[in-house]
Amino acid sequence: MHHLSIDLETYSSVPLAKAGAQKYIQSPDFQILLFAYSVDGAPVEIIDLARGEYLPPWLVQAITSPDYIKHAYNAPFEWGCLSKFLGALPPSQWRCTMFHGLYCGYTAGLEATGKALGLPEDKKKLNTGKALIRYFCVPCKPSKANGQRTRNLPHHDPAKWELFREYCRQDVVTEMEIERRLSAFPVPDFVQKQWETDLIINARGVAVDMELVDGALSLGATVRQNLMTEAMQLSGLNNPNSVAQLTEWLQEETGEELADLRKDTVARLLKEDNNSLKVRRMLEIRQELGKTSTKKYDAIEAAVCADGRVRGLLQFYGANRTGRWAGRLVQVQNLPRTYTEPLDLAREMVQRRNLDGLRAVYGSVPDTLSQLIRTAFIAPEGHVFIDADFSAIEARVISWLAGEQWRLEVFRTHGKIYEASASQMFGVPLEHIKKGRPEYALRQKGKVAELALGYQGSTGALINMGALDMGIPETDLPDIVSRWREANKRIRDLWYSMDNAAIQVITQGGTVGINSLILSREYDCNQGTDCMTITLPSGRKLYYVSPSIGQNQWDKPSIAYMGMDQKTKRWKRIETYGGKLVENCVQAIARDCLADTIERLEAAGLPVIFHVHDEVVIDVAPWTDEDTMLDLVCSIMRTPISWAPDLPLNADGWVGHYFRKD
Repeated sequence: MHHLSIDLETYSSVPLAKAGAQKYIQSPDFQILLFAYSVDGAPVEIIDLARGEYLPPWLVQAITSPDYIKHAYNAPFEWGCLSKFLGALPPSQWRCTMFHGLYCGYTAGLEATGKALGLPEDKKKLNTGKALIRYFCVPCKPSKANGQRTRNLPHHDPAKWELFREYCRQDVVTEMEIERRLSAFPVPDFVQKQWETDLIINARGVAVDMELVDGALSLGATVRQNLMTEAMQLSGLNNPNSVAQLTEWLQEETGEELADLRKDTVARLLKEDNNSLKVRRMLEIRQELGKTSTKKYDAIEAAVCADGRVRGLLQFYGANRTGRWAGRLVQVQNLPRTYTEPLDLAREMVQRRNLDGLRAVYGSVPDTLSQLIRTAFIAPEGHVFIDADFSAIEARVISWLAGEQWRLEVFRTHGKIYEASASQMFGVPLEHIKKGRPEYALRQKGKVAELALGYQGSTGALINMGALDMGIPETDLPDIVSRWREANKRIRDLWYSMDNAAIQVITQGGTVGINSLILSREYDCNQGTDCMTITLPSGRKLYYVSPSIGQNQWDKPSIAYMGMDQKTKRWKRIETYGGKLVENCVQAIARDCLADTIERLEAAGLPVIFHVHDEVVIDVAPWTDEDTMLDLVCSIMRTPISWAPDLPLNADGWVGHYFRKD
């Protein structure tokens, strides 16, 4: 078996970041400029396709041969580029070094990963790389100085081109060095197979209703312009959408000092009775303008391919702390829910750009457009969507992981965890917690406790989950925390066991087993790499790079590791604790349940087009009645997982012609 490491530099007039790799590659003017490669770690060679060189026959054969494993950083891109010219290449022959880094707890990005691994200067990406990409890989603005050209070619700046060749060559060197540094921590074969399936799903894509998208963009622009015109007439401001201008105007009109114009501030001001009609209307317009964003529709328009499908919606292992997928392009992971009814009529009115009708039937046009974004994803003619999701998957997993038997019995029977939790917390018979009885008010406390407290959260977590908005007095919150923890002693004990085990393996080394998890300290002495790992029931590992023990604000041992700060996007030391480690593991196990199920659905001839958290969307031609099709999908999702046969799973869903939140 040979190893072929590859890096490509390419040109396309389609913006890669907005449109995604597939549309970028499908562009008629797409071109591979440079092809750098190394075979079995030999010195890097470069083929200058932009200047007339070509791939030798042996290399073309190697790209398609199972005797060569192809390696690249962000391999789906190279795979897609070469598949355009050589036909669909088998994903099983490819390995992605970026994914390998994410699997091992590092970040995305060749340069960032190199820095995190401590690569020496000569093995990092050249600092000039981004400027060279802007010069040669994207269209340029025509000017008198450049002869009105729209693209820079090698002969326009031979010195820069030579730098670009070296930059491409260096990418292969860096990619191989990263792969070598990570070699002591291999990706399991079954997780590699999941990556290959993900490659196929992303390339498959999902159809979109461009008539609806175009209508929504048109209506959104009209509504926004109308609101801005009205606001300018009311206030006399030249830009009433400016926070600074509107804040100053409102302060003059109301005599009240305002620190901001956030959603909650505007909502509070609207509740005040002493505001004039003019002020009230300006605040309403501010609210409406906040809803008129058409960014999701813009994203679909930018990413839709020539065949009417959007591809590349998900990034495999995008959330590298748990291994969950991350949304890309349209961000299907956080689409608004669909409460609007009837949906079919609303969609038809948007397609026809019937603004007056939409306003008359549904009220707020921006809010309606926001809700309809889901329905822009459609099954093509003659097909249907089968949508199914796991029921309360995280609550089931944490119950199973902790061995909390009363909860497992709930999930094996009626599944009413909010009612059952309230029953356990307050000592009320379960049958009394139903509509029409005074005890039903306890369900709300059981619900917010379930949503907020599973990962060592306290009163602050209850508030963040909306306990106060539900009408629960703040004085009741400590009691809810205490009662929930007392009712879930095994979950509570799991937090502290995880904390103690992590401290032990970090300070003393070795291995500690906690229920179905194994915590270990792993070293690669050759590379100086040091990790705490948690082996999940599936056999997959979670990695915590360069772990250490410090002291927290309460003078107790504090677990820390090197990771990407989600706010600052910087590689830094991050603190964690037992409850957070439990959360990582629960979400990771839920992810493994989904990944295992996707493999079984694909094997059953049920092609997944995308998925959201614990929900799968399948695009098929109907082969029988809707109930039978849905029952088959749900039965596959309910099938016990081989590595967790006693984890009670359940699923439900719907069949339809467009995506929605049921």
